[in-house]
Amino acid sequence: MSYFPLFMELKDRDCLVVGGGRVAWHKVKVLMDFGARVSVVAPAIIPEMGELGPVQQFQREFSDGDVKGRTLVVAATDDEVLNRRISGLCQERGIPVNAVDQIQDCSFIFPAYVKQGEVVAAVSSGGQSPVMTQYLKAQIEPFMTEEIGELAACLGGIRDIVRSAVRTEKARKQLYEELLQLGLQKGANPGTEEIWNAMRKYMEQE
Repeated sequence: MSYFPLFMELKDRDCLVVGGGRVAWHKVKVLMDFGARVSVVAPAIIPEMGELGPVQQFQREFSDGDVKGRTLVVAATDDEVLNRRISGLCQERGIPVNAVDQIQDCSFIFPAYVKQGEVVAAVSSGGQSPVMTQYLKAQIEPFMTEEIGELAACLGGIRDIVRSAVRTEKARKQLYEELLQLGLQKGANPGTEEIWNAMRKYMEQE
């Protein structure tokens, strides 16, 4: 059965990674890319972990209480039994958990993703083929330019104005589509005058 693609808000949320090696480092890096507050618990933690930013590091063995209050947990140790134990603790408490390379012990999986600003494109093979997900990611990357992120921020920044000035959902959708195409053609955000000129065409539509 395929995994449901859910986008979760992690900014300033407490997340736990159990494990202190390169695999754990990679998971911490991903979580911090989305603004999570990450704690790492492991008897040995590679120095590179501290280079990622404000990661809380607890150099000790995992304790069951470590999962308390976490938004999500990643079990990234090289001990399959420990990873399964962590998974069980989390699932009993309704905490999303990923046990690296143990798909049967995961309630969520990490997709391959491309991120520009607030725009995120993610793909998954349900854990079956990392090669496939990396291939699909590579196909997406040329389209996910910095301008895409900036254009999304521009369109998001005028939503309140558009909602109050343009009456119908249909007209608002047409306006956004026009501004999107304009931005893509220019390779830059529409200017203020271009936005207002486009908006006037849709302000009186019923």
